[in-house]
Amino acid sequence: MTDDTILIWGAGAIGGTVGAYLRRDGLPVLFVDRSAEHVDAMRHGGLQITGPIEEFQIPAPACVPADLTGRYKRAFLCVKAHDTEDAIAALAPFVADDGYVVSLQNGLNEQVIAARIGEQRTIGAFVNFGADYLSPGVVTYAGHGAVVVGELDGKTTPRIQEIHRLMRIFDKKAVLTPNIWGYLWSKLAYGALLFATALTNESIADCLAEPKFRPVFIALAREVVTIATAAKIKLEPFDGFDPRAFLPGSGPAAAASLDALVIHNRKSAKSHSGIWRDLAVRKRKTEVEAQLGPISVTAAKLGLTAPLTRRTADLIHDIEDGRKPLSWDTLAELAEMLPKEAAVS
Repeated sequence: MTDDTILIWGAGAIGGTVGAYLRRDGLPVLFVDRSAEHVDAMRHGGLQITGPIEEFQIPAPACVPADLTGRYKRAFLCVKAHDTEDAIAALAPFVADDGYVVSLQNGLNEQVIAARIGEQRTIGAFVNFGADYLSPGVVTYAGHGAVVVGELDGKTTPRIQEIHRLMRIFDKKAVLTPNIWGYLWSKLAYGALLFATALTNESIADCLAEPKFRPVFIALAREVVTIATAAKIKLEPFDGFDPRAFLPGSGPAAAASLDALVIHNRKSAKSHSGIWRDLAVRKRKTEVEAQLGPISVTAAKLGLTAPLTRRTADLIHDIEDGRKPLSWDTLAELAEMLPKEAAVS
């Protein structure tokens, strides 16, 4: 028998925040997380949402994957991109034949999910709100950001309308789109910028506002936008990031888009990316290959290259492995790849 409970697989920043809002609204939600300490805290003390937007605590039924039973129609996968393959393999047996998995993640993880359970049971989603896992049972919701859902084939179906309704419980501005791939690829371009800011200890806004490094941020975004455009992806703007501004020949539009991103990020209590937090606070591997890797793979299929994207990933690995510090100097190494005339602000 199919259970109508909403599974939140991964109760960290994204899953914890969205799931808490759904649970507070009275919906049946079960949190599944591999951290036994986090699960124990939720089961005995509930899940606490902190931060400037709202503060509340809700009862949070939770379990580790090994203790899950039954089959579920609605599942939200909210793990780090590089954990997707293992997570969907573990989740798949619990998804009903007529059920679906929504990828509330960063990257093109819908491709990995669909390869395991089929495109017909995979739903695309794009999120850009600011949140962080702080400690067992505690997640901070630090800033509003775009929330978008869509079927992979762009169709408007009853189930995507229902998912949209659920996401509007979390954020009333949530969008239902026929072009989810356009949003996901735009987030890859913006994500490349976030990885570049995480080469330093500075905030996202301070990095993007720094005149010395604007040329490399523009070149990096332009590289990803060019590849996506060549792949015939219709990129979508969000939260100040306008992919059209980074097309070749766009002139001052790129700087204007960076200005808008600075404004958006200064409004958030989450000053640094989750990437930076992985490196500086949690001291663990980032999602860099899972997020940026597909850019280079797509480029190669099109006969293109992505040297700035690849160099960004390599520098992140250098920080992960202790070979380089989080500093302006490390970002400067990325900027050194630009021709001298392009490096002049």
